[in-house]
Amino acid sequence: MTAESVIAAWDQASPEAIHPLRGVSERAYWGSGEEQAAMLATVIPAGAKVLDFGCGDGRVAIPMAGLGYEVTAVDSSQRMLDRLIERTTGVTAVHAAADGIAAHLGRRRMDAVYCLAVLIHHSYADCLDTVGKLRAATKLGGVLVLDWPVSDQPAEADSWIGVTTWSREQQADVCRDLGLEPVDSELPWGVYRAVRT
Repeated sequence: MTAESVIAAWDQASPEAIHPLRGVSERAYWGSGEEQAAMLATVIPAGAKVLDFGCGDGRVAIPMAGLGYEVTAVDSSQRMLDRLIERTTGVTAVHAAADGIAAHLGRRRMDAVYCLAVLIHHSYADCLDTVGKLRAATKLGGVLVLDWPVSDQPAEADSWIGVTTWSREQQADVCRDLGLEPVDSELPWGVYRAVRT
């Protein structure tokens, strides 16, 4: 799957197809975002400038702003950003793919970047490119939280809702090359510190 095909599929998807909890209730859907924001707050310093890449309709970005973070919410789907903007003015919404992050930030770097439920849908090449751009958007010593799963049997996603998994060795090589130092945490996602390569 290319990044463009994943973006196109998500952009056309109905809100009910975005997350399984939407089928339970809107309260369950938004509540899961509040829970994930609270989890992120255990590794991201209070008041940090954070970038939510692949923010969708703001399920996590909105509660992060409510916790006092300065949130820049980035998504390549304008439909998703429109839904976010309808719900809040408390975040900066940016319509961009990974390639557009640098143009928006200029010389600024974020204290923290998180990317949940995005990398898992992309090919190895697109994921690698995106992780590199997210690392470049993070200041030295900053925190990256990436939904970037490993498996004993790694495989690329074969559909827009499929899951790409990496071997531990693949991930370790990428981290070394990009300047990502794994951080021990209790989170279900990978936590990394941005370091010099």
